[in-house]
Order: sequence, then C-alpha cells, then structure tokens
Amino acid sequence: MNKQPWVQEFFDENSNTFSYVVADRQTKRCAVIDSVLDYDVASATTSTQHADQILNFIHKNSLSIEWILETHVHADHLTASQYIKEQAGGKIAISRKISIVQQTFSAIYNLDMKYFNSHQVFDYLFDDYENFKIGEMNAYNIPTPGHTPACLSYVIGDAVFVGDTLFMPDYGTARCDFPKGSATILFDSVQRLYTLPEQTHVYLCHDYLPEGRQQYHYKTTIQAQKQNNIHIHYGIEKEDFVKMRNSRDASLGMPKLILPAIQINMDAGRMPAPEENGIRYLKLPLNYFKK
Repeated sequence: MNKQPWVQEFFDENSNTFSYVVADRQTKRCAVIDSVLDYDVASATTSTQHADQILNFIHKNSLSIEWILETHVHADHLTASQYIKEQAGGKIAISRKISIVQQTFSAIYNLDMKYFNSHQVFDYLFDDYENFKIGEMNAYNIPTPGHTPACLSYVIGDAVFVGDTLFMPDYGTARCDFPKGSATILFDSVQRLYTLPEQTHVYLCHDYLPEGRQQYHYKTTIQAQKQNNIHIHYGIEKEDFVKMRNSRDASLGMPKLILPAIQINMDAGRMPAPEENGIRYLKLPLNYFKK
C-alpha cells in the first residue's frame, strides 16, 4: 500500500520555482526536490536564503534527508544541492541520462569532458523507472524527456513531481528548444504521465501568471491536466502539438540564468574551482546562441 507523502512547498518568486520537502511521517525521512540557490546576476553573488528556509523546516520537524532529487538540469535557477548536502546530508540524484547534457554543454562551454567521464559528480544516477524508497514510502521515476533529454518525474505515493514537463493547465507545457530538447519527445512523455491515476496530485516546478490569474499555484491533478491543459489535453494530436510548441519556442528569449545555471547544475551544484587568486569564475560562450 502506497503511503501519502507529507509535502511542503517553497516558492522562489525570482525564478518562479517551487521546491519541495517530501517526507515519510512515520520514519521522518525525507527528500528535497529541485532546491534553489539564490543568485544575483548583476553582482554574480550567491546566497542561501531559499535553501535555509528548507533547512529550517527540516530541522524544526526533526526530519532527516535521504535524497536530494533533481528532476533535470535547470536552466532558470542554480541548485542548492551541494549546500543542503553539506548542512544536512542526503544523496544528490538525477537521471543517468545526465551524461547527454554534460557532453552537450561541455562542448558549448569548451570544458574537458574527461572531468565527467573520470568520475560521477552526482551521488546517484537513476535508471528509467527505477524504484526507490523515502523512509518506508515507495517511490519510482518516470522518464519524461523533451524539455531536456535527462528529465525525470518522481512518483511518490499519490503524488508525482513533474519538473518542467507540465505547468498549470492554464499555462501549458515546457519549452523544448534547448540543445537536445524535442517537442515530439515531450508529447510522448506527457502521455506517460497521463497513464497515472486521474486523482494523482501533480506537483509543479514552476508557475507563471497567465492573464486573468493573480495567485501562484503549485499543485493540480492528472485529471485536470488531461481535461484542461491548454497545450496537451484530450483530443490534441501529436503533429498539432509539435507545430504549436516549436512555433511558440521560436518566439521565446533565453532564460536569464541559463549560462551560469547549466554550468553549475550539470556538475551537481558544484561551483568552479577557485583560480590562483582564490576567486571562482564562470564561462560565457559569447554569441553561441545568437539567433
């Protein structure tokens, strides 16, 4: 029998990101999903305000971290996984297909892929559909590539954490125009999610405010998505979705944090090593993404 998880959401309005603590009430073991490290673009400074909110909740409720889960390599925020692990433990985990992202972006940043090939920077790599536990709660992943090639959704009890695969029904689906992204593959991924029981709670990684809505939401259901998602509901054909998604993506600008975020996030949240002067530096591929 699947237990219902104890879920607490945390919202970072700067990146429109929801992070979660998902706990087994009986054992007090928990997972942190899609954490955020605060980053100021203008000054290139980081802070831990958002991550500390998560840690304070964990300490207040006497929880212990078993997993620090990433649904994918995020392009819109930096992960706080390393900071959370240093402060409270836990295994940082992501899809085994992270190697595709690491290889793709190592070429873009002109980084030595041998760094990733010589050792795995994440603590654990999930195979597709792999089962795992949080305390005594059963959990497993569903591969949901399309937004990136290494996206996973985590099914925990009666809930699924979908990363950037789906947004609220009135906002639709994630973009697919990043390197190795695919609207065709995203459509198939969503169909896999739609096979879950209709009452399954769908926890989102992001929410944005479409016209006419003033409040952010972090949760919906499979039934609501299947019936009302403006991009991919009952009756939508794959060809029509792909045409719409590709056309929409062609009009979108780059996420403002994509270049620092992916560089750090594909390294499991590690910052670049300091140079001789003790300062850490990020690389920017000038004009690589120029349209």
